[in-house]
Amino acid sequence: MTATSEPRAAAPPHGLTRDQLLELYYWMRLTRTLEERLMALYRQTKVVGGLFRSLGQEACAVGSAFALQQGDILSPLIRNLGSMLVKGALPIEILRQYMAKGDSMTRGRELNIHIGDLERGFIGQISHLGDMVPVMAGVALSFKLRKEPRVGLAYVGDGATSTGAFHEGINLAAVQRVPLVVIVENNGYAYSTPTEQQTAAKWFVDKAPGYGVVGAQGDGNDVLEVYRITKEAVDRARAGGGVSLLEFLTYRRKGHAEHDNQSYVPPGEIEKWARENDPVDRFMKVLTETFGFAAAELDAVDERVRTEVDEATELAERSAPPEALDALNGVYGDPAVMPALWYREGVRSAVEKHERAQGWGTFNG
Repeated sequence: MTATSEPRAAAPPHGLTRDQLLELYYWMRLTRTLEERLMALYRQTKVVGGLFRSLGQEACAVGSAFALQQGDILSPLIRNLGSMLVKGALPIEILRQYMAKGDSMTRGRELNIHIGDLERGFIGQISHLGDMVPVMAGVALSFKLRKEPRVGLAYVGDGATSTGAFHEGINLAAVQRVPLVVIVENNGYAYSTPTEQQTAAKWFVDKAPGYGVVGAQGDGNDVLEVYRITKEAVDRARAGGGVSLLEFLTYRRKGHAEHDNQSYVPPGEIEKWARENDPVDRFMKVLTETFGFAAAELDAVDERVRTEVDEATELAERSAPPEALDALNGVYGDPAVMPALWYREGVRSAVEKHERAQGWGTFNG
């Protein structure tokens, strides 16, 4: 190499292509930008309910979900929006859901990311943390029983590992050797409880031998390491190797939800993580300095993300709230059955007319 020659860019690792490296950056940037937009809408009181952000944890969700194939199913938690985006959820769907719009995926019935689409590969979470591990154990068991080459992936936080559901779910999955990957996102806090008050074990991955499963730990703020470790676990599960318990070390730079002021965090801790270990900044540096991407290429991705989020926001704000009477749809097995007793007097006659036309008779009361 001559003194004036440029250093040669490294080849993409772990079987990835240059296009896939740029795609990983796109998903991480989209996750952060969409959550920033949700924060702005929350402060305008346009978000209904709480807002749970993954600031500082984007690499965990994106890198792990990117390791899955079409047909695999994941179960996100409140800080795994990025995994849903990778699996095909659209920004406008997320915005409508958070804003409880009538044309949201749950028609204004549910909060934030309590949504699912089996065809795209994600299922709606249960609020009780840890409960998705036994659910996903059952999902993965169905793959095994049907001899389908599919894998399930469940996310939990450090606090969820203290629940009985976590233990029962991973133990069942381990005994049945189902194709399941369980990811513990060790972000330092379960709401306001520090990790050292959650477990006497040094690391959560130390629990893996007790269940008889494979364990691995990695840097949760390094999207490429998250991808590599998860891909190895997913491939092992698909090949019949059973359950893996993965621990990714990361940090939650926002509170449990937007209303949490994080008064329990030692001074300077959040700023230190933001300055030294931001997953998006780290990956940008790797892309330009190691893999030779030009700054203009990353700027183009940033612009694409801004445009997509702006357009999705405009459309979502135009959406109407749910119709009040729509709350009665889907209550019964036959959604067409509408009990007149529950309706305001002003609409009872219309309901009764509809019932007579169907030959149902009317409800008394």
